[in-house]
Amino acid sequence: MASMTVTESVPTVGFDLDLTLLDTRPGIKAAFEAFSAAVGVPIDADLVVSRLGPPLAHELAHWFPQEQVPAMVTRYREFYGVHAIEPTVPMPGARDAIQAVREAGGRTIVVTAKNEPHAKLHLAHLGIEPDAVVGDLWAEGKAEALRAHGATVYVGDHTGDVRGARTAGALSVAVATGPCAPEELRAAGADVVLADLTDFRPWWEGYLG
Repeated sequence: MASMTVTESVPTVGFDLDLTLLDTRPGIKAAFEAFSAAVGVPIDADLVVSRLGPPLAHELAHWFPQEQVPAMVTRYREFYGVHAIEPTVPMPGARDAIQAVREAGGRTIVVTAKNEPHAKLHLAHLGIEPDAVVGDLWAEGKAEALRAHGATVYVGDHTGDVRGARTAGALSVAVATGPCAPEELRAAGADVVLADLTDFRPWWEGYLG
């Protein structure tokens, strides 16, 4: 289990994006529906948004032969900026969680499997300003950015986020707002499981002591 001791250095907290900070489900559903119509391949957009977390290529592999996936990733992203940004809203407590870290003198970094330009577009559209945004990293791969930015805590909604935190040696704080139930998150090794980010500030203040 990661240490609960806060070092004398300024704490840095990493956050996942989809279903941790932002509810991207309405926008992603709209983007997939438009994409599906354009390419003529039936895709169950409700099923897609029920299992957000892994990279886009993982999802598209359910609907296309593997050799078509890279091209379909590029094609889908043409629809994303048009359809997915406007309907997306912050998750409950997201703005306050960022603010709580800032008030403590800490830094915030968003580390997400989403491609970085779209992640930044989402945050800019909503006026959420973390200190850094790193995209295109999933599960254990997220440890690369967490280590590079000295993050001691990583907050996410997926068991992949838990693995990323543990690989980085960061405290894993899981929120049960995505596809993974609290017991799944605990079984994956989460150090803390919160119902949602509205519980983050009281937990954070206790963590800082």
